Amino acid sequence: MKALAGLGVLAVLASLGLYASLHVLPPSAELDWTRRTISQYALMPDGWVFDAATLLLAAGSAAILAALHRAGRLSRAALTVLALWVVGLVGVVWFEKHNWQAGPSSSGAVHRVASVVAFLSLPIGALLAAGRKTGPARLVAAGGLVSLLCFTPILWAVLAEPWTGERWWRAIPLGTVERLLGLAEVITVLLLAWWAFRTERIPGKIRDHVPVMSD
Repeated sequence: MKALAGLGVLAVLASLGLYASLHVLPPSAELDWTRRTISQYALMPDGWVFDAATLLLAAGSAAILAALHRAGRLSRAALTVLALWVVGLVGVVWFEKHNWQAGPSSSGAVHRVASVVAFLSLPIGALLAAGRKTGPARLVAAGGLVSLLCFTPILWAVLAEPWTGERWWRAIPLGTVERLLGLAEVITVLLLAWWAFRTERIPGKIRDHVPVMSD
């Protein structure tokens, strides 16, 4: 269980390193990251780095979820919703971002749906998994809540478009918002891994490592 979680953490950290490199190394470093979404990197000459980073994040997340599942920490509902995070990440790579100025694209539409599924399923799944549990689960719940709050500017921009007349992707610094959201969700994944590390399997049940205060 803990070996799975450890492999997952290594994969997630490697993906973070690759994402960071896209922001500092040419030619992708020239992208306006305040306005352009993360998946825009996939359309650049070094787009393979984005694809590798996203697939590493998906694989690492899957390993962490498997560890938590083996520990008996995930309900069927939580596991299903969290699995959609992994599926969404794979979908983002499989269906490449589309330049909408060139006209409609079914692949681009699927890419957009996969992005939304990934962004929303992780925090919702984290909250479902944490439930009313104590100990490390509280931090997992906090990570899910912060991730949902990071998504609210996008939701506001979409809902306000009919009244503001401003296209939703221009109404906010979309690139900045998406990167903050992505970082919050990666931290949530790492908190899920920490929960797996802090879970001890004992005969007949599972318990968390919770410090006990003595008199």
